[in-house]
Formats: sequence, C-alpha cells, structure tokens
Amino acid sequence: MSHKGVSVNDKLVNIASYQCKAGDVINLREKAKKQTRVASALAIAAQVGFPDWVEVDDKKFSGILKSVPDRQEILPDINESLVVELYSK
Repeated sequence: MSHKGVSVNDKLVNIASYQCKAGDVINLREKAKKQTRVASALAIAAQVGFPDWVEVDDKKFSGILKSVPDRQEILPDINESLVVELYSK
C-alpha cells in the first residue's frame, strides 16, 4: 500500500524500500505532517536525539541524509533479518 506521504529531492516516493543517498533531502507531504503518529514519532526522536548522519528540521518535517550510516552507527535493536522478511512479502 502506498500513501505517498514522502518526497525525496522534491520527487514523490511511493516505494517503501526506497534507498536514499547521501545528500538527499527528505520531506513529508502536508497530509503526512498532520498524522498524530508522525508528530509523536518525531517528538520522541527529537527528545532522544538524532544521529550524526542525518540533519533534521522537526519544525518543517524535513531532513537531509548527510551520509549513509555504517552498521555500527545504527541502533543495536534493529533486526535486519526481520526488515528483509517484511519487505520480501
């Protein structure tokens, strides 16, 4: 299912497994900005702190991928095999 809530470099992205490159600018579209779950997730992330490899403007619901992170830079509670399993369905 595609909700078309994200744009990358001002182009609509409707592929859940889209891979961003360093320097890409990611924005949420107006409809996505109004979703409670999005605002809540962004507020929690702002409290925890954003990683060095991303620059986030939580007021504009946008960000820049400064660099593609190495595995060591990603939180350890991510289980890659579950992500692969989800998107392979």
